[in-house]
Amino acid sequence: MYKIGELASAANVSKRTIDYYTKLGLLQAKRSPSNYRYYSEEALEDLKFIENCKKLHMPLDEIRKKIELVKSQHVEEEEMLDQAKVIAKHLEHLNQELSGFMPIVEKLDDDQKRLLSTQLSNQSMSLIQSLLVLLI
Repeated sequence: MYKIGELASAANVSKRTIDYYTKLGLLQAKRSPSNYRYYSEEALEDLKFIENCKKLHMPLDEIRKKIELVKSQHVEEEEMLDQAKVIAKHLEHLNQELSGFMPIVEKLDDDQKRLLSTQLSNQSMSLIQSLLVLLI
């Protein structure tokens, strides 16, 4: 169990951020008899998940839905289709970014292109493997 300051350090966020997420219901805390808030290991994982989603510019309401979906015992077909639409939207956005990036890549020399290819290949393979798991 973590106190708020310990959780903030472990996740590299501010205590204020944790307070905000707790008030929004994104994080759950247990109260001690002396009214201290304690957060579980699950809260740390949720916090890391939230921060990763924020890096992808997801709104907090969408992040809440993702957390609820992951934690639910039963998934409704409509929820699953909604999440698939969100993923498709993100992939479309990435495709647009790549289209704008290609003219820059064409200006690189061969060594720079190899370095870029190596960097993108590792990340792309992880994404492809994740998508295959979802689709199989």
